[in-house]
Amino acid sequence: MGEDSGHKGSEDLAGALRPIASTLVLSQHARPAVAKVLDPIGRALLRLGLTPDSVTVIGTVGVSAAALILYPRGSLLAGTLVIAVFALADSIDGTMARLSGRSSRWGAFLDSVLDRVSDAAIFGGLTLWFVAEGSTWGVPLSLAALVLGQLVSYTRARAEGLGAEASVGLAERAERLILVLLAAAAVGLGLPAAVLVAAMGVLVVLSAITVGQRVVVVWRQLHEPSSEPAEG
Repeated sequence: MGEDSGHKGSEDLAGALRPIASTLVLSQHARPAVAKVLDPIGRALLRLGLTPDSVTVIGTVGVSAAALILYPRGSLLAGTLVIAVFALADSIDGTMARLSGRSSRWGAFLDSVLDRVSDAAIFGGLTLWFVAEGSTWGVPLSLAALVLGQLVSYTRARAEGLGAEASVGLAERAERLILVLLAAAAVGLGLPAAVLVAAMGVLVVLSAITVGQRVVVVWRQLHEPSSEPAEG
């Protein structure tokens, strides 16, 4: 495949994947528009007897299987497309919970935990691909992106456990996944592996900055005069 066709293919795929990947974390303004698409799907799944929790689990299993089976084999494009489809479950389960009145703290907890599993599978699968390719920079960068991505999520969860807010930063989960999925798909379409290595490098930098931003924000909140010192 020629370089021009590779660039065109990656641009076309970017347009196709962006709305799917962006449903992983939706802004308040985007939710009404996306709800028009997801509500009928959610109602259909509820009629089939599926629960929001079961859809969450199915989505995680699908994403993890695609990442850990297809990525290490070098099927980057196929793996990305399968992951993008199953990633929709991350929005559909919330839609189903809303439609059925089954929203609960347990569902939110399960969704958050399984998000970490999906992320680990995606970056783990790409790390295995880098190992197979003998990439000097790809392996450490993808591992660093995996660790820092988990740390981004942990800093927010830990902050909220202490009564603080830490929903700031350059690299939220949606942005991280959009970048890595598009880069993986572009390489699957014929672009050099260096594209994915560079994407991992960018993720490492952005995730590190995000962790720093959240640490600073939480430090300020917990050191305000009205803040109670935390124990433990």
